[in-house]
Amino acid sequence: MEYRPEGFIYSTDTNSRYLADIDGLTKAMEKGIILEGKVVLCTSSHDLIVELPCAKGIINREEGAIGIKEGKTRDIALISRVNKIVCFKVRRLELNENGEVIAVLSRKAAQEECLRNYISNMKKGDIIEAKVTHLEQFGCFVDIGCGIPSLIPIDAMSVSRISHPSDRFYISQAIKVVVKDNINGRILLTHKELLGTWTENASRFSVGETVPGIVRSVENYGIFVELAPNLAGLTEPREGIRAGQSVSVYIKAILPEKMKIKLIIVDVCCEEAVPKEYDYFISEGHIDSWIYSSVSSDKMIRTDFL
Repeated sequence: MEYRPEGFIYSTDTNSRYLADIDGLTKAMEKGIILEGKVVLCTSSHDLIVELPCAKGIINREEGAIGIKEGKTRDIALISRVNKIVCFKVRRLELNENGEVIAVLSRKAAQEECLRNYISNMKKGDIIEAKVTHLEQFGCFVDIGCGIPSLIPIDAMSVSRISHPSDRFYISQAIKVVVKDNINGRILLTHKELLGTWTENASRFSVGETVPGIVRSVENYGIFVELAPNLAGLTEPREGIRAGQSVSVYIKAILPEKMKIKLIIVDVCCEEAVPKEYDYFISEGHIDSWIYSSVSSDKMIRTDFL
């Protein structure tokens, strides 16, 4: 079975087929299939009501997430699911006093299976898919499968430094990440290794070109402008420039031995830069190590996953 972040199978034909009628729900229950539906209500007792085409779906509070019953997970994890897609397994089908079919569901069971069969087997260097769930100053929380969270620290998002994760990601964005470590099922993540080395990024640019960029840092000695998430250059100081602005820059020099790019700001745009979808240099499989530094540079920047 494939284990994916919540929302990734919701619109698939397979999910729609199993949810279409009671027969489909029965088959999903018998086969142990993980399905997805939209939460339309969290009751006063924190049960989740899931919208289903053929029945009323309910996830009782203690089945809403791993750790709820033990008090390790706070109930905000349930309340915040309203109007969002959740995964679940069908536990049983029953009739209420009005003769309506009630589908008793368990999100916890889906998460436990995902942990057991997928997440616990992750190894350092594995490239996996993830979905951005929320952003904090220190990092980006993502769903790595069935609503199970993990964190990308802000310094692991890219080589080019940013002031806040919102400079790099947005909520519900589908991204790729690398497993940095697996400590008893607690997954540590990194992202920058998928965005290319200095040489790979620099090869996309040439001296004499004028290209778009994003101001990332304004210092006394100059302004750092990001040309790509893993590549930034330095311009001379200039009044009226602030971090986050979109600019156009002239490429004055590319220096592989110093891993530096010299730039000149040509124009400043009014609008703030917004995160974009990523064109990953690596997007699947496994990596043992990653070297960012150019061959001719004395400075070594690398990540080892062994």
